[in-house]
Amino acid sequence: MGQNKYDDIINLPHHQSSGRPHMPVSERAAQFSPFAALTGYEAAIAEAGRLTESFREMDEGEKEKLDEALSFLEENRERRPEVILQHFVPDPVKEGGAYVETAGRYLRLDPRGKAMVLLDENGEKVSVELERIAKITIP
Repeated sequence: MGQNKYDDIINLPHHQSSGRPHMPVSERAAQFSPFAALTGYEAAIAEAGRLTESFREMDEGEKEKLDEALSFLEENRERRPEVILQHFVPDPVKEGGAYVETAGRYLRLDPRGKAMVLLDENGEKVSVELERIAKITIP
């Protein structure tokens, strides 16, 4: 009983169809390449690993500095002073967001007094909500 059960076919020549051309190895490999069974999985993993910051409340000293800077900007509005804002931008996908800097020339407070309007270096108007401003730098 020393024979293997496939010994009768193991040495037969490999079958090739006479009616179809032989497929190149590169094309054969493509049909076995992995498919995206979990569409979006890679993006979900990347999104889960992306870090966000929490919005932090300012103390009274920081609020006072912001009020002083806003008063200065309003008093000098006609000169359109340069300003750099550090402000919180909420993340559109997950909880939290990021603190970013926006630079431009001060134009005004919006009519409701809830946002500051700047003119950026491209000449575009940018509106930043006052409650999201963490720091105002006037160079």
